[in-house]
Amino acid sequence: MPEASQTVSLPAYLKKTGALVDRALQRFLPRATVRSGTLHEAMRYSIFAGGKRLRPILSVAAAESCGGPPGNALPAACAVECIHTYSLIHDDLPCMDDDDLRRGRPTNHKVYGEGIAVLAGDALLTIAFEILAQSPGTSRYPVAAQIRELAVAAGSRWLIAGQVLDLEGEGQPVTTDALRFIHQSKTAALLTASLRLGAMSANATPLQLRQLTQFGQALGLAFQVIDDILDVTQTTEKLGKTAGKDVAATKATYPALIGLEASRKEAHRLTKKALLALKPLGNRASRLREIAHYLLDREY
Repeated sequence: MPEASQTVSLPAYLKKTGALVDRALQRFLPRATVRSGTLHEAMRYSIFAGGKRLRPILSVAAAESCGGPPGNALPAACAVECIHTYSLIHDDLPCMDDDDLRRGRPTNHKVYGEGIAVLAGDALLTIAFEILAQSPGTSRYPVAAQIRELAVAAGSRWLIAGQVLDLEGEGQPVTTDALRFIHQSKTAALLTASLRLGAMSANATPLQLRQLTQFGQALGLAFQVIDDILDVTQTTEKLGKTAGKDVAATKATYPALIGLEASRKEAHRLTKKALLALKPLGNRASRLREIAHYLLDREY
């Protein structure tokens, strides 16, 4: 018999879980009325700009797949969303990817100026660890272990490394292996950490954590390959960000390197690999399977 949460359709689940995360973020983030109000307003502007909440939803779904309550996963879910949003604010800066649109709205620096945008990103990065420190912790995964998990994924060896390599790869010949590492660092590492942190909040067994790690690594790569495809096949209105930006910046992408059709095949291959990793987890992981299919078929 399916779990109770899995009798709900996937769109309803995404909406319900996203709303749960939003309510938690409202509690965790300082209001704009708190001193340094402009900063807090800028933080909230980007956090509540209508993102899909994919990473926090994966945290909650991973916790549920390990038999844990969603509430215990909320500090981790909100922390990864703060890290993700900080990275977007900084990515959009003129000194980085120089974009004017994000999530269908003007980017943070277009509204608040570059200085406040940098500081809003810094503040979101910092508050992520304040939020995660409020996790209850478990017998296998104390809070210190969870904080280290997020710090490593967001640090100079993964998320930031991916951004550096992405910048350095503009206009340069890049091998498939190098491109894979960029995507593993810039996208898959934080997505995998989202799943691992959710599993940790549920005191996952070593087997559960290992399988969810493999799932996240493959899913994260598939997600970025699809992002690369959508950048050249969809409109700005559909994406909520500037379409064709990667091509204009001569960035290293899968379509640029291997073509659109081969990129689609690679996304399918990686999704299949991700789904295979969930097999030992049985029916409890069915929500994660649905999300993997949903991400493969997405159009924005």
